[in-house]
Amino acid sequence: MPRHSENRKLPYTARQIYDLVADVARYPEFLPWTAAARIRKVEPLPDRSEGAEVMEADLVISFKVFRERFGSRVTLLPAERRIETEYLDGPFKYLQSSWDIQDRPEGGCEVHFHVDFEFRNALLQKIIGVVFDEAMRRVVTAFDRRARALYGEG
Repeated sequence: MPRHSENRKLPYTARQIYDLVADVARYPEFLPWTAAARIRKVEPLPDRSEGAEVMEADLVISFKVFRERFGSRVTLLPAERRIETEYLDGPFKYLQSSWDIQDRPEGGCEVHFHVDFEFRNALLQKIIGVVFDEAMRRVVTAFDRRARALYGEG
């Protein structure tokens, strides 16, 4: 059951990073091992803050000889600058992740990222287990690089 948590201070606004992470359809343009993305549907969450939505999306992950599609429910909470993801279907036993992005008083923002998952396939789980922490650092770094490409040096 790999878990990874990471905190980063970035020179961008919380809104910029939130918008970047919430744009799931563009993940294949910059996120390692993400071969494709498809948004199934997006619906408002009327019982939450203004602008809150729930999105169902599919990602195709390609890693070495493995190519897997998985579906997830992504809860977008723009007023809180929080994104929560839960597993719907695919190769996992379970998957949960969260992004909490807050502006810092001195400028920039602080990003808290957490992911916890387990694959159904024991071989894939074993392969990922060996490189998991490095892979998760590369994912977070990919968001940082994408922010730099979109927003400049901050």
